[in-house]
Amino acid sequence: MSTSSIARPGPTVGQRFVSQLTRRTYAMVLAGGRGSRLHELTDWRAKPAVPFGGKFRIIDFALSNCVNSGIRRIGVATQYKAQSLIRHLQRGWSFLDGRFDEFIDVMPAQQQICESKWYQGTADAVFQNLDRIRQADPDYVLVLAGDHIYKMDYGRMLAEHVARGAELSVACIDVPIAEASAFGVMAVDEDGRVLAFQEKPATPAPMPGSPDRALASMGVYVFNRKFLFEQLVLDEADPNSSHDFGKDIIPRCLREYPVYAHDFATSSVGEDDKTPYWRDVGTIDAYWEANLDLTHVIPDLNLYAEEWPIWTAQEQLPPAKFVFDDDDRRGTAVDSLVAGGCIISGAHLRRSLAFARVHIHSYCEVEDAVILPSVEIGRGCKLRRVVIDKYCKIPPNTRIGFDPEEDRRLFHVTSRGITLVTPAMLGQEVHFLR
Repeated sequence: MSTSSIARPGPTVGQRFVSQLTRRTYAMVLAGGRGSRLHELTDWRAKPAVPFGGKFRIIDFALSNCVNSGIRRIGVATQYKAQSLIRHLQRGWSFLDGRFDEFIDVMPAQQQICESKWYQGTADAVFQNLDRIRQADPDYVLVLAGDHIYKMDYGRMLAEHVARGAELSVACIDVPIAEASAFGVMAVDEDGRVLAFQEKPATPAPMPGSPDRALASMGVYVFNRKFLFEQLVLDEADPNSSHDFGKDIIPRCLREYPVYAHDFATSSVGEDDKTPYWRDVGTIDAYWEANLDLTHVIPDLNLYAEEWPIWTAQEQLPPAKFVFDDDDRRGTAVDSLVAGGCIISGAHLRRSLAFARVHIHSYCEVEDAVILPSVEIGRGCKLRRVVIDKYCKIPPNTRIGFDPEEDRRLFHVTSRGITLVTPAMLGQEVHFLR
């Protein structure tokens, strides 16, 4: 059966595959995780709320994929230190119009099923909100993580899901088999039907015809509504379940139902000649590297493509300003991203990102830095290979990134030598809403 006979696509907007399928889909974004491998960067915020790319939050990528795909009925399940995330959703995502049945429904953990139990796992987070999904009355439910960086047309995955007659489809990206042990790995047949699923296996199953590659789950699932409800009810009744999609739901479904892997390469939005971009920025090193990649002349992730915009909260800020032009005191930025409200006052930025309202005073040298919003860097500072958290005030003449032993005494330094600096590490007041 052809895809077109089922999907009946409407007009394509740029590269978008907007259709009746996407309009009949409800998206459930799981955004409750702490992201403990980001260390102090998530002490006061959930991982999806962490700033990324100069002006965005991590969750903006999953939500933008939904909106750009034509999925405008969205639930966001929150749990860990969610106030910053909730405020961002309220300020940045209120443009959806309820008069046309468009909405983002924030779903904090509320002990809805049992007064002694918060969300116990990814599947339980959806189970506890089944009443909200029923009210939306979708034909399909898209379940996805809110803490990955990528651009994807979910409409193409939905069309393939229906064409195959699947009950469940799992989006996958192929990775080197040497790296696959960090993911959930799919073993599939030639038609893409999933034969086995292994969570972080020691010996990953290779892709058919590619012994050096493996299919890794992206944490993006499409369910037929009735099938999802049935599986969640069964899972909730299982006393031995950890109530997780990867560990419990998917392995159980494989034994009896048609479950298919969806190749991310067919729905990735980007340049045709580039490897599909998907990043789990779950460590300080990965977070720093993904941000710094955006400073390249041709980055792997294109934020400037107008046909697939990344939506976010738009603050009313003045343009960035660069002042002083003396030989020893010149405000410049090279191979860098500088957001609105920044003042680069007689300082030099190289291969760095300055988020909104960053003020860098004279005679500073800043290289390979990710500087989050509302940071002030005092005169004469030398910083390199750093991540500076929001609201930090770096004292004048501070040097970070030059003496690893001294940096480890004061800050968090990764195995790759990236230094994370937070207000608490500087002995400064912590702003709890971050």
